[in-house]
Amino acid sequence: MDKLPATLRHGTVKAANSRGTAPGTPPRTRILIVGGGYVGMYTALRLQRKLRTDEAEITVVSPEPYMTYQPFLPEAAAGSISPRHVVVPLRRVLPKCRIVIGEARQIDHAARIATVTTLATDEEGGGPIEIEYDELVLAPGSVSRTLPIPGLAEYAIGFKTVEEAIGLRNHVIEQMDIASSTRDPALRDAALTFVFVGGGYAGVEALGELEDMARYAARYYHNIKPEDMKWVLVEASDRILPEVGPEMGTYTIRELRRRGIDLRLETRLESCEDRIAVLSDGARFPTRTVVWTAGVKPHPILAASDLPKNERGRLACTSFLTVEGVEHAWAAGDAASVPDITAPEKGVACAPNAQHAVRQATVLADNLVSSLRGGLLTEYAHRYAGSVASLGFHKGVAHVYGRKLKGYPAWLMHRAYHLSRVPTFNRKARVLAEWTLSGLFKREIVSLGSLEHPRAEFELAAGGGPKDPPKKTEG
Repeated sequence: MDKLPATLRHGTVKAANSRGTAPGTPPRTRILIVGGGYVGMYTALRLQRKLRTDEAEITVVSPEPYMTYQPFLPEAAAGSISPRHVVVPLRRVLPKCRIVIGEARQIDHAARIATVTTLATDEEGGGPIEIEYDELVLAPGSVSRTLPIPGLAEYAIGFKTVEEAIGLRNHVIEQMDIASSTRDPALRDAALTFVFVGGGYAGVEALGELEDMARYAARYYHNIKPEDMKWVLVEASDRILPEVGPEMGTYTIRELRRRGIDLRLETRLESCEDRIAVLSDGARFPTRTVVWTAGVKPHPILAASDLPKNERGRLACTSFLTVEGVEHAWAAGDAASVPDITAPEKGVACAPNAQHAVRQATVLADNLVSSLRGGLLTEYAHRYAGSVASLGFHKGVAHVYGRKLKGYPAWLMHRAYHLSRVPTFNRKARVLAEWTLSGLFKREIVSLGSLEHPRAEFELAAGGGPKDPPKKTEG
């Protein structure tokens, strides 16, 4: 059967890239990158700059047509940045790569085949496709780690995607609208109670930004005051933001409590059934908002591959960002357990965070190019520079290169650091312009929750009544 250079065949037919441009020329190396996040996008970006089109053909498989710059999700939720500026379109920044929007379901590295499901369903003539490759870069990232807590799947919302961030913003403002209009004191109390589970970056920054936004929004409600709202942060360990160090973590606890936030350490969420958050310390909070940010786990595709994994389910990798004991397989980021050769003790893996992921992508791409051209590989080595976190507008905490900052200086460093890391000059300029305008004009506090159900009004007019949207299930 004929091979297709730029299209994929469905069903059981394998789709392979064109391996040559003319008779007698060396075949092009087929590079498959699974994942369009930090590692996937930055690796593809560097490979398309360093490899000639007659050397390799690069295919990127991603469930979304964009990369999400996750450090900006809290500001997007607070309305400081537009959602479209938090994401980077893959097709725009990777013009020399082939982008396949789909989810990798299985990888048979021994046969060099990846099975991918695309947006088209079987009924629509779609179905799984198989992509052949010569070199594999596995960078699917991670997924939210949930626990079998009663009511969690039904009522909680995560904070890992731009859709969740904007949905949460709309939800918080909607709860304030409900509280402002109801005559039921129990409903009002539940609507104005917001419970966040997880004291890491996602939980603390999301709570800090949204509480700050809601406090600002309260001035436009005739019957809601900031002290009417109850914000609760639940953390299972004895501290929050461990990345910024004990001293800055303690400062963050004091700052949040000064703002009236109910911070509960060494406490777990036991249930949120019937819209009641029950904690392990016996506290009960009637609430319509539970935000779950309590950790991540390896992507399911890792378990559906024949590549070696460690006891935690992450890919066992070398310091050269190759998969241990396997040829032509590379990995980095959340999916990979990469040894930290800068750590004093041996056997320590690099932390699964964006700081390492971006830098690992550079080394991975360079090593892959060197491997194709018969050169030497370089070990990944990066000393942790530190951490910055935003706690709301003009509020932050930072521990960078041994220097500890808090308040406005830390918030300014947070913005400056992440602006420098946003890919493409176009995106940097847009974010900077939006920050400048937000400093000159008032915040927007409108809820656009109807965006989640765009056909509701039409269905109602057609006489069928609004239908519930299909529920998302974890893949």
